Amino acid sequence: MKDLEHYFEELNLKRIPEIYKKEAKIAAEKKLDYTEYLSGLIEKEYQGMIERSVNQRIRRAGFPCIKTIEGYDFTHQPQLNEKQIRNLNTLEYLDNAINIIFVGPPGIGKSHLSIGLGIKACERRKRVQFYTAQELVDDLAKAKLMGYLGRELSKLGRIDLLVLDELGYMDMTKDSANLFFQLVSKRYERGSIILNTNRPFEEWGSLFKDNIVATAILDRLLHHSHVFYFTGKSYRLKKHESKNIGKDNY
Repeated sequence: MKDLEHYFEELNLKRIPEIYKKEAKIAAEKKLDYTEYLSGLIEKEYQGMIERSVNQRIRRAGFPCIKTIEGYDFTHQPQLNEKQIRNLNTLEYLDNAINIIFVGPPGIGKSHLSIGLGIKACERRKRVQFYTAQELVDDLAKAKLMGYLGRELSKLGRIDLLVLDELGYMDMTKDSANLFFQLVSKRYERGSIILNTNRPFEEWGSLFKDNIVATAILDRLLHHSHVFYFTGKSYRLKKHESKNIGKDNY
């Protein structure tokens, strides 16, 4: 037993040490041969390795919470093409460097869907990174100040899926708009971006403080993209209002 445990440790096996005794008993009861027993152990070790890899990718991606496409209530957004969004689970858009853009007011499920798609990509062992637009611009500005902007852009360019949330909420300067443009250009036709924004495209000139830069960003984002428009009132506001129906207002 000590020799086995030593080999388990040296080979960095995680699952087999936990189950081999129990599985040996089951194999004896079922009269499995050695090959079947060994195959079962290796399969469970492999499944555990995949699960650990997926969980690690999810942690590294930096999602603010865990959401799934299956957990999204499409009845709140009947104008959305539910079939098309569910088909995104195939991740074919990643193979073709197609961008996904969710446009609409806050609190209506854009982040939920983008995180759900990001989780699905992690489950397929893709490299995923989640940022708010503010976090991304701040990181790029820091990289430029410290002299490693090119390295940071190259790193972000190699990620399979970049998820950007809350574009439109922060004050964008011309410098930050230029940094954002460099990122979009770096990933253009190389890697997919999922982007959530509360600002319609016709307002992006004002958002980026420069019509030319805004047009260049949109040109690259929209060239290969699926765009989904959301409408309505925030789910949180609806829930709050439903709780307060019949209460006196003061």
